[in-house]
Amino acid sequence: MYIPIKSIYCILSALAAAVAWTSALAQPVELVQSLVKKEPSAALQTLKALVEIESGSADREGLDRISELIAGRLKALGGSIELIEPGPEVYKMFDTPKKIGKMVRATFTGSGTKNILLLAHMDTVYPRGMLAGQPFKLEGDRAYGLGIADDKQGVTVILHALAVLHAMRFRDYGTLTVLINADEEVSSPGSRFLITRLGGEHDAVLSFEGGGGPKFDQVRLTTSGIGSATINVKGRASHAGSAPERGVNSLYEVAHQVLQARDLSRPETGLKLNWTLAKAGVVRNMIPPAAQAQADIRVNQLADLDGVEQALRERIQNKLLPESEVTLDFERRRPPLQATDASRALGAHAASIYAEIGQKLTVRDRPTGGGTDAAFASLSTKAPVVEGFGLRGFGAHSTNAEYILVESIEPRLYLAARMIMDIAQGKASW
Repeated sequence: MYIPIKSIYCILSALAAAVAWTSALAQPVELVQSLVKKEPSAALQTLKALVEIESGSADREGLDRISELIAGRLKALGGSIELIEPGPEVYKMFDTPKKIGKMVRATFTGSGTKNILLLAHMDTVYPRGMLAGQPFKLEGDRAYGLGIADDKQGVTVILHALAVLHAMRFRDYGTLTVLINADEEVSSPGSRFLITRLGGEHDAVLSFEGGGGPKFDQVRLTTSGIGSATINVKGRASHAGSAPERGVNSLYEVAHQVLQARDLSRPETGLKLNWTLAKAGVVRNMIPPAAQAQADIRVNQLADLDGVEQALRERIQNKLLPESEVTLDFERRRPPLQATDASRALGAHAASIYAEIGQKLTVRDRPTGGGTDAAFASLSTKAPVVEGFGLRGFGAHSTNAEYILVESIEPRLYLAARMIMDIAQGKASW
């Protein structure tokens, strides 16, 4: 087949233009790249300052201190600051602190039209006193500290990504809102309502939990819903040696209840129910008058929480000891975050931004069992909600093992800053 030379020339020219266009799209934004290269040292100092304030979910004094530090940093970047006490609208659970910590809300007003919400949390799972034995430390490419991966790194990434945009005088968004809450580790009893409302008021939500582990870089479109079931049994005490027959053994009953509710998991649909805590009795030689067992529940679909609660309420009617009293407390601790077409599109855009600096980003669309505040933000909006814009790390909720990878600071700051820029300028479509 004969193809005219002129046609071949046109085809080659078109191919060259396409290659050049694709290459141009993959080029990093040099100003952003040059600014984030200057940030890792300062970010490590921020991490150190945050880690050195113990801020367990029930430690109001520590939470007040860290919230003031975060508020001061956000104010210095030009944010309008509110320190928000949880109001009367609190979803109380078995581990809800008596005095929930304040939320830090910073509002940045720009010249554009897009409204963007950034989420992270300042509380940790660790009780006061552990810092003395586990201070912040650097070992090679790892920075260790209590709560450093979950989620003081998320706060740090937000602060330093905003510092980059501040240095650029970038204000192309309409409203950029930062919300840092103090009760995430206890399922956000006081902040969930504000997070849900803010999710509905913004065009996109970026949440800054960890961005993967030692061997992978990721953002997440889905997370698990979380529930808790507590079976309480009231029996009757009696002397275990001389009159055991006069008692009603609550330990026997709670064991029966756990055994008959051990088959409710449906791994193929993401429903996992595991009995994890139990207690009974007063002393060795007394028939136990009370007992309790608690289950952790994970779901991929909100409706599964309704189904498992109904099943449990039906099963506790079947008692081993007719004289015992059996009740169920059921808590809906978190909804699942589910992938949408909008979040898939925004996740794909995040991957394309990461490719600008030669990095590969996995966009995970299946939950792995963890929950997130991003799920509350998704409840009243069709806007994209994407989790996992924080640093890579490992060891959350452990001792002497929680760390972040220092090498992830620069690329993750680039990703966060560029995402805000592209959303604000309408370059990220969904």
